[in-house]
Amino acid sequence: MEPKHYHVVFLNDDYTTKDFVTDVLQVIFHKSEAEALQLMEKVHVQGAAVVGTYTYDIAVTRVNLTMKIARQQGFPLRCELKEA
Repeated sequence: MEPKHYHVVFLNDDYTTKDFVTDVLQVIFHKSEAEALQLMEKVHVQGAAVVGTYTYDIAVTRVNLTMKIARQQGFPLRCELKEA
């Protein structure tokens, strides 16, 4: 039986910079620059976007790392897990 998968969803806010979101998507989520830019724009325009789908442990690790780095940089970026 395959483990459950979870979507990591980024939520838009008025303070986190587009550059920071793009960088996080490339470094933590291993997206290409083009894919990171596309996802960042989707979050900005639609208010939220699924940035990846992973097993629970990987999803939680990436969410926690993203939130930690965002807070260290002073950004209120929010991301959450949703069951896939």
